[in-house]
Amino acid sequence: MKKILVINVNWLGDVLFSTPTLKALRANEPDVYIACIVVSRCEEVLKSNPVINEIIVYDEYGKHRSFGAKFRFIRMLRKKKFDVVYVLHPSLKRAMIGYLAGIPERIGYDTKNRSFLLTRPIPAPDQQMHKIDYFLNLLKNCGIKTDDRKCDFFISSEDEEKAQALLESKGLKDGEKTVLINPGGNWLLKRWPVEYFAKLANILNEKQKVKIIIAGAKKDYDLAKEIADKMIREPIIVTGQTNLPELAAVMKRAACVVSADSGPMHIASAFGVNTVAVFGPTAADLTGPIGNAKTVILQKDIGCEIPCYQLSCVDNKCMKAVSPEEVADTVNKFME
Repeated sequence: MKKILVINVNWLGDVLFSTPTLKALRANEPDVYIACIVVSRCEEVLKSNPVINEIIVYDEYGKHRSFGAKFRFIRMLRKKKFDVVYVLHPSLKRAMIGYLAGIPERIGYDTKNRSFLLTRPIPAPDQQMHKIDYFLNLLKNCGIKTDDRKCDFFISSEDEEKAQALLESKGLKDGEKTVLINPGGNWLLKRWPVEYFAKLANILNEKQKVKIIIAGAKKDYDLAKEIADKMIREPIIVTGQTNLPELAAVMKRAACVVSADSGPMHIASAFGVNTVAVFGPTAADLTGPIGNAKTVILQKDIGCEIPCYQLSCVDNKCMKAVSPEEVADTVNKFME
């Protein structure tokens, strides 16, 4: 059996954007063995994906930090005898993994002066393109058909059962309408203001009589409490109490999900949940959800260059330009 290794990228949303590439590899050669290297925080994005035979976790700054651990990791890969590796990660170090693992065919973009490590260096695209297309373009250059751009996220029946038990333990009743808000994000400039989330929740509580669910990672708990303290009605807080598949199961129960540009937002959109995505400093045409009629992107042109990486920005006016009232109107249309 031919064995393919995919060395994936490091962020939740980007790993989700790689799923059309994994799907194309499977469609091109249905009987191959496909393994995927991901960092530990992204493992759950691919855990139940049926096109993958094996997930290999590479913990560069933890378990595999030492030279000895890296050596053992490479030796493990060599024993697996992969025939070809696709290096989606742009770094020199990730290309080095495929080289040291002795994989005969090594395919990736010729970024970071790493062409000498690849048997088939592909020129990086001249123009900017969505991350999904950027990954698929690698396969196109290898003559592989890449028509399907839809991202996939899968959950198990066990994930659904755990999510249901969690919501029941919080007092949610069958048939009670919910809207889930995800206030976190991997950098502050992408976050919608706390007071905006609270005002949105209060508007929805008044007009729709819904139960608000606040989700997020453990590190977002204080953020969730801050929003809850500004709300008229007490929300259900599941922040830090779910893994990603369980969170997707909670989202499935919601009438709508409201989130800024983040991993959970991309999961909601890929999972086919009604989603309102608030964008500010990032470019939706480069890293936004694609081809999902159930997702509405709200973003205002305030004259700044987008994407913007001015981490010293103090007023976050691009995110503030999207009002709670506008988001509430969009949520109401979904609920109607």
